[in-house]
Amino acid sequence: MLNTNSEYLRPEIMDVIRAFGAEDENFTHYYSYSCGKFFNAVEYKDKFYDFENEFGTDDETVFKRMAKRFAKLAFYKVLAGERGTLPWGALTGIRPTKLAYAELAENRGFKDMFTEFGVSAEKTALVGRVIETQKPVYGNAGGQDLFISIPFCPTKCDYCSFITAPVSATRKYIDEYIGCLIREIASVKDIITKLNSVYIGGGTPFVLDADALEMVYSAVGKAFPEIPEYTVEAGRPDVFTEEKLKLSKDFGVTRICVNPQSFNDQTLKAIGRAHTSGQTLTAYEIARKYGFDINIDLIAGLAEERVCDFEYSVKTALSLSPENITVHTLSLKAGAKLKENTARLNIAGIGEMVALSDKLLTNAGYSPYYLYRQKYQAGGLENVGWCKDGKACAYNINVMEEITDNVAVGANAISKRLFEGDRIERLASPKDIPSYINKTDKIIVERRRLFGL
Repeated sequence: MLNTNSEYLRPEIMDVIRAFGAEDENFTHYYSYSCGKFFNAVEYKDKFYDFENEFGTDDETVFKRMAKRFAKLAFYKVLAGERGTLPWGALTGIRPTKLAYAELAENRGFKDMFTEFGVSAEKTALVGRVIETQKPVYGNAGGQDLFISIPFCPTKCDYCSFITAPVSATRKYIDEYIGCLIREIASVKDIITKLNSVYIGGGTPFVLDADALEMVYSAVGKAFPEIPEYTVEAGRPDVFTEEKLKLSKDFGVTRICVNPQSFNDQTLKAIGRAHTSGQTLTAYEIARKYGFDINIDLIAGLAEERVCDFEYSVKTALSLSPENITVHTLSLKAGAKLKENTARLNIAGIGEMVALSDKLLTNAGYSPYYLYRQKYQAGGLENVGWCKDGKACAYNINVMEEITDNVAVGANAISKRLFEGDRIERLASPKDIPSYINKTDKIIVERRRLFGL
């Protein structure tokens, strides 16, 4: 339990406490500010710690930011002294690179701030590598990206928190859902003035039959004849067909995702997947015939896998030589079956798995091009997208760094509009499919209002 005299700082402090898995322990915190100095006193395990940081400012926004920073640092230092350091130190946000960019914009090197926060040398270097790889995309910021949500899946995986349910239970909604989606796509045509990319995500878009998929593709093509980057998160290999791949190619799709998560059949069965690694290999080879750029998703820490099991998956993915490989670290997510029976992920070898993937991918010529973190992530680690030959996914960079407007349609889609001064306004659509269908007209009106139309 945390007792503090500053409720304003509680969320920031709790992020650090959760990172160490110390939510059930008792802390007392006293905060004050005087004469340009921040004071944080912490009582933990009958020990008392005092921290003083000097930083004077008349800017209220800066003042609040520094109050949060120094409170987090105080608790991190206390807990790190008791339990050991964390790879990302006191950084708890999901976008470390965005924080680094903010420092660079002020003509400061981000490494000094990362050192202050206790970020390891390896993770600091990783951020630097990501920023370097992002340069061609980051330098062309502006415009809009279009996200289209297809919230249907063959089955729901144990670790998944998305609103998806087995398509057997939601198939009755598909026709009406597609109709609403088509109306939404048409409604955003005049919102988008400079289209950077289209991303059809899920769920598992390829779970739709070819006719339904064609209806979505036709709506996109009618509204946007020229699409610089066009991704479809096709998903699990057991829903791939030659017909759907050819259809995708005919409608101008340039990039697809083949997402096995693991190349170990025992793991796939344990997490609720109804396909085999052999089916992944077959789906990949069929997709490769059509000339798509391909991404393969892997997750470190699944179903009690050992380091050698995860290494096998990484090496198998590398043997296929896809343009992109995304390495996720398993995370506990609200709404996921995994979280129902697990309070905290303590996965043996998780740090070694992630470090090994970094080494193997780097040695194979891949560069990290975007990263993000999640709460309750095993080992306090991260998710990293890797690319080779400069084939970074612009959509992933734009969305993660929040450097473009994101126009999002479909259930559980969140549109974002950027304003001067780093202000972002959002519009979220209902998560469940029936509510989305019933509110589509209202969503269209509200989105147009968000974008000034």
